[in-house]
Parts: sequence; structure tokens; C-alpha cells
Amino acid sequence: MAKKYIEFPPEDFELELNTVWSFPQRGNWATHDAKYRGNWSPYIPRNILLRYSQEKDLVLDQFVGGGTTLVEAKLLNRNIIGIDVNPESLQRCKEKCNFKIENSSKITIKKGDARKLNFIENDSIDLICTHPPYTNIIQYSENIKEDISHCDIKEFLEQMKLVANESCRVLKKDKFCAILMGDIRRKGHVVPLGFDVMNIFVNSGLKLKEIIIKEQHNCKATGYWKTSSIKYNFLLLAHEYLFVFKK
Repeated sequence: MAKKYIEFPPEDFELELNTVWSFPQRGNWATHDAKYRGNWSPYIPRNILLRYSQEKDLVLDQFVGGGTTLVEAKLLNRNIIGIDVNPESLQRCKEKCNFKIENSSKITIKKGDARKLNFIENDSIDLICTHPPYTNIIQYSENIKEDISHCDIKEFLEQMKLVANESCRVLKKDKFCAILMGDIRRKGHVVPLGFDVMNIFVNSGLKLKEIIIKEQHNCKATGYWKTSSIKYNFLLLAHEYLFVFKK
């Protein structure tokens, strides 16, 4: 039986109007929480869904993870397909979506691979809204071979080409694809993973509409990282990129 949720979306919510987004309070309405490592703030998919889709549109999140996008789609009366290679993630998604609300949105949660969306027809998705892993910074499974969070930089980018091609295939013409991606650091030097992924999606046939800088609030310059930052003379990465593409 579906549970009722108590906390409603924030009454003071306002749609973001510029290209720098910052959410010091990550958001804990409905069934949202921060227990799934690396999940994004619900303010992000809420903004994306409201700006780039309409009620009853069909949304895709092919790296659904902790289910944040699913919850927001259900709250905002969007139909959504949530895909992940990890059964544990899918079980969590089912639990997060287990609440009642007065609309008729359809939530589909399915085990699948973002590189092979064979069960989704060409030109059938109204919006892609997703947050892939950042190479192997966080590994989301132990022994799932399809999990690209085990890939290092070169292999990760090769796999993201397949993700981008499938994203372009399933997206309807004139519709939008929003991807959150961060940079990483290797041996003291920044690897511009965000722009590498951006170029992959552009090369797949999508047009770049927006580059949004999203500020991170979990990069505290304390303890080990503060000492290391000073000792080895590097800055802590406190930003991510939200790329919005149009087909």
C-alpha cells in the first residue's frame, strides 16, 4: 500500500533564472533524503522538469540511482522511465516513489543499460534529465560489469559516446536533454570531464543550449583536504556543470 507523504515541496520555491545555481539546503520534501551517495539535490530536476517539460510528458532518467528525478516527476505530474543497472538502486527507487498524490503520472522503473535502450522507441522521449557517475570517483556496485562507475577516464568517455548516441536517438525533435557532470582531479591536475562529456553529446547530434554552473556545498575545506590543498597547492573542486542540449 502506498504511503502518504507529509512534507510538501517548498512554498518558497522559485524557478532559477540565471546560469549559476546554488542550493545550500539540498531539499528534503516528500521522500527526498541524502542517504544515497552522490545523488543530486531535488531542486535540480525540479527546475529542469518545470522549465523543459509539460505535465504528462514522458521523461527519461537512464542513471536513476537514488530516485530523486522519479520523485520530482511524480510530484509534477510527468510520466517517467527510470533506468539503472543496479538492482539495489531500483529497489530504493520503488521505496522512494511509494507515496500517494492526486495525479495520474506513470512511473516506470526498469533494470537496463543507458548505452542500450532497445526497449525505447526512436523519437519517443520528451525530456532526458539525468546525473551519470563521474568516472570511478564513486563506484555504485561491486561486481556489475555494465556499471560504468567502474571505468577510468578513457574508457568512461568511450562509454559515454554510446550513452549520448542513445540519448539522441530516443529524444524527440526540438526536445531537451539535461546532464549534470563534474570535473575531476588526477595527480594534482584538473581533468575537464564536464567539457569532455559536453563535446560528446554535441558530437552525437544535439545542440548545446545552456551551460549552468552548479555550486557544491559538500566540499568543506577542513581536515585532510584542507591540509592537502595547502600542502600540494590545489583548489578544491566546488562546481559541477549542468548541460542542457536540444535536439
